[in-house]
Order: sequence, then structure tokens, then C-alpha cells
Amino acid sequence: MKDSLQALFSAALKNLVSSGVLDGIQVIEISFEQTKAKEHGDFATNIAMVLAKRAGMSPSELAPKITAAVPENDQIAKLEIAGPGFINIFIDHGVKFDVIERIQQEANAYGCSQSGEGQKILLEYVSANPTGPLHVGHGRGAAYGDTLSQLLTAVGYEVHKEYYVNDAGRQMDILATSVWLRYLQAVGEQFRFPANAYQGDYIVAMAGQLKESIGDKYRVDSQSLLNSINKMEDEIALDALISAAKEATADDYKAFFEVGLNTLVDDIRNDLEGFGVSFDEWFSERSLFADNAVQEAVDALAKLGYVEDRDGTLWFKSSDFGDEKDRVVVRENGMPTYLASDIAYHLNKFRRGFSHCINIWGADHHGYIPRVKAALQASGEDPDRLIVLLVQFASLYRGGEKVSMSTRSGQFVTLRELRDEVGNDAARFFYVQRKSEQHMDFDLDLAKSQTNENPLYYVQYAHARICSVFRQASERGIVYDLSVVGLAKLLHEDVEQQLAAKLAAFPEQIQVAADNYEPHQLTYFLRELATLFHRYYNSSNFLDVEPSVRNARLAMIAACRQVLSNGLTLIGVQAPEKM
Repeated sequence: MKDSLQALFSAALKNLVSSGVLDGIQVIEISFEQTKAKEHGDFATNIAMVLAKRAGMSPSELAPKITAAVPENDQIAKLEIAGPGFINIFIDHGVKFDVIERIQQEANAYGCSQSGEGQKILLEYVSANPTGPLHVGHGRGAAYGDTLSQLLTAVGYEVHKEYYVNDAGRQMDILATSVWLRYLQAVGEQFRFPANAYQGDYIVAMAGQLKESIGDKYRVDSQSLLNSINKMEDEIALDALISAAKEATADDYKAFFEVGLNTLVDDIRNDLEGFGVSFDEWFSERSLFADNAVQEAVDALAKLGYVEDRDGTLWFKSSDFGDEKDRVVVRENGMPTYLASDIAYHLNKFRRGFSHCINIWGADHHGYIPRVKAALQASGEDPDRLIVLLVQFASLYRGGEKVSMSTRSGQFVTLRELRDEVGNDAARFFYVQRKSEQHMDFDLDLAKSQTNENPLYYVQYAHARICSVFRQASERGIVYDLSVVGLAKLLHEDVEQQLAAKLAAFPEQIQVAADNYEPHQLTYFLRELATLFHRYYNSSNFLDVEPSVRNARLAMIAACRQVLSNGLTLIGVQAPEKM
């Protein structure tokens, strides 16, 4: 409907230009908003107020000229001028219900468009370090990223979903060393496990697996080493332990490295797939080193004059491109920093032919954005092609008490535990129902409740209620016709008109949510649609009425069922037929 109004009012402005009322007004995007009060019509526009100054007259003078120039159209019942120059638009009653026929025809495709056709997007999300199981904080990024992928696909983009596996660097050495130390304990060595190593039970389990497969092959018969472990307390000592692990196990150190990495990556992959999240590619950070991409990226920046050697440390001059200070890319010991890998990874992304690359990062990475964009700009790439969306942490509450989490200490609630407790549907819906950059409190008690206060239950119950109506019709042998012939029998009740308007707004809502990377807008829409349906259900009789009215009402709620199903599917949530 808004597209039709845009065409009609654009034609009106062209008519006013050609007749000399307006002088050289360019074609502009005209804003139409749905009205909240029935007496103000169905839509309103402030175009007269926008153009008044340029037209050299007041909005109240210009508005009637615009309405008079609007071409006749069966869709518009009347136009009224209100207040200082608003134009209220009343849509013909019959036209309002045309959307039901469109929904019947398009079915599962209703709401989709091709606005992004021909554009490829690389969407990277989750990318949690493979140093432990996914926790509830990672779950929010997973649900947000996957729903965004569905929205972008729905409006025509070709989306490539990618998980960046940080399988190189110090944190992986800490993981391997943690597994090694637990292995030593498993084969009988006695010593204090360092507080700054990874503490979780999953480390003990991996060490136990190694013991089962290799026995005590890597047992250390060095009391001095064990004594030194007992004395190590600070973070610096962890590097000494890593060196000790590599020395003690010689070339077989990689056995501890690989068992830690592969076990956790497989666990993460299985966990995400169980959550309904899959990726087109799992991109290995180590591959950037194997392909020499990291060194080549640093060398290229150095050749351009943007990397400087300062006492043996290589600095990227990111401050030349708006970053608050320069950044180290290669340490004095010759080891590249995480930034060096990230520069190589993003250059790899950009050179794979995507229109845009979208990163979904935790909010704690906010300060990292300028340095990555600086590196892209310094390398000759357009930094605006990189879009970084931030996701705030999710705090978990159970029984009114906040659950604390720390990956290194091992005290955290895993995504799998959350899924087991509240189910995938509740987890996904609750994760995306707020703006990603806003902090969220995840209330487990609410997520599990079967009450109207639970937003997911409220929406799913609307779908199940509609299915129940059709089941009752079938059980009672009621024959009905959902063709649009009977739609004229829909009464002029506010709720029916509001339902029709809400159903008609679904495609625009999908587009807006996709364009703004805001899946939460879809959850708001579904809750509003569910509210209208529940009101309609409580005030109307669907089966025991005159057949033509029954057919019209059943066609209306069938359209509601379809839109509820389409919206829930985009979020990755089921649309149940019974509850």
C-alpha cells in the first residue's frame, strides 16, 4: 500500500510542477505513517509541511493543492487535511483486505523481496575462541547472527555465513598446556594446578581421553619441574609452563594441542547445529600463517610506509587513519599479534568478491573497530564495506539471582545447558527480542513459563489457537471456503481492519529489520500481531455464524496463521499447531 501511495503522491507533485504551482520540485521520498486513531484515516503524510518553504506557501495552503492533484484511484476512499497541514488518507474498505489474497498466493514467500538481489554478503558471527564450550553469552551472538542471516536472505541477498576459528596464538597454547597438566595428574603426578590455566571439567575430560589412548607416554619424571609448577602463581609463569610443556613432550606437544582444538571445535559445531545454527565455512586462523598471508599483509603495509620498526617491534601507524594510537603488529620476539592475523583475515574477506562484510562482535570489541578499518584503508580497500555490529553480553538470572560466569575459571552456564533448560525456541526468541547493542537480562523463569507474560508463548499460542479453530471445523464436519470472494462479508470492526493493516505491513517490516540489522523489530511485530489476533479471537465467533461471514473470518485468521509462521521461521522458532 505504501508503494501505491508513493506513486500516487509522486504523480501529484509532478502534476503541480507541470501546472506551475510548484517550481522545479525534485522527485523525493514521501513519508507515510500508519495512523493510530481510526478518525485520522489509515495513513498520514507530512509532505505539505516538508515542501511548504520550498513552495513559498504555508503547509495549510499547499496541502489542498496536493490532494487535488492526486490522481483518482479506487484504493483511496478520501483524503482529509488535518492540523497544520497533515494529509490523512482513508483507504477503501474492500482494498484493505486484498492482502489476504496476496498471502494465500505467496504463502511461505509472503514478506520476502528481491531488494538485495545481486549482492553477496559475508556474515561472520560467534567465532568464539575454541578454548571451552559455548556459554550463554555466545548464544546471543549466535541467535542474532542466524536471524539476521535469514532476514538478509529473505530480502534477496546472497549470504555466506562464516565462523572464524582462532586456532593460533597464545590462548591455544594455554589450552594445550592445561590439557597437558591435567593429563599429568591423570597419570598420577601430584602438583597444584595453576589458577590461571583453564579450569573447566572439560579439560579434565580431554586429559582423560588422552590417557586412555596413549597411556602414560608423556609422564614427566622430573620432580624439579613439578616443584616449579607448585611455585608458579602469576600470569608470567604461564608462559614458562607453556615452554615447559613443549620441552617435556618434544615434538608430541601437538598431540595436546590437537586434542584440545579438535575436541572443542567439534563440540562448538555440534552445539550450534543443535541450536539451529550452521555455517557455510569454518575459516582457520592457522591457514593464514600456512599461506603466508599474515607476513604478506604486514610486508605490504610496510612497503606503503604504514609499518614502522621501533626498537625491534613493528608498529602499524593506525593513528594516520583515525585510530587513537598506533598498534603493534609484530612483537620484538618476532611473533605476530592478533591484529596482524585480523588484518590478513579481513583482506582475505574483501578479496573474495563480497559487496559487504558484516562482523558480529561482542561489545567489548568496540575499540578494535577503528584499527581494523584503518588497516583496510591503508591497504587500499574501502573501509565502509566492513560493517561491525556489536552484541552486548547477556546476564542470566535463575530464581531472581544472577549467575556469574568466567571461562578461565570454568564457572559458567553453557549454551547447551540453557537449551536443555528452556528449549531452543525460548532461547532464540529471548536472545533477539532486544536490540543487540543493549544489555539483556535473560530471565529463565519467564522463558519457561506458559503465561501471556512470556512473549514467545504468547505468539506461539496465537498460531496454535488458529490451528485449533480449523481442527474444530474439521471435527464438526464444517465445510468452508477460504477464497477471497467472501471477504466483503468481513465486518467493519476495528480489530479486523487493524489485523488487515498489520498483515499488509509484514513485508515492509521484514525490509526495515533487514536494512537496519535489527531482528528485534520482527519480534515486536509478531507480538503486536498476536495481540490483535487474541483480541479478535475473544470477540468473534468463527464457526457458528452465517457461512459467508464464517468463510471471510476463517480466511482472515488463516492469513494470520501464515504470517505468524513466516515470522517465527525467520527467527528459527517453531510455529506449533498444539500447545
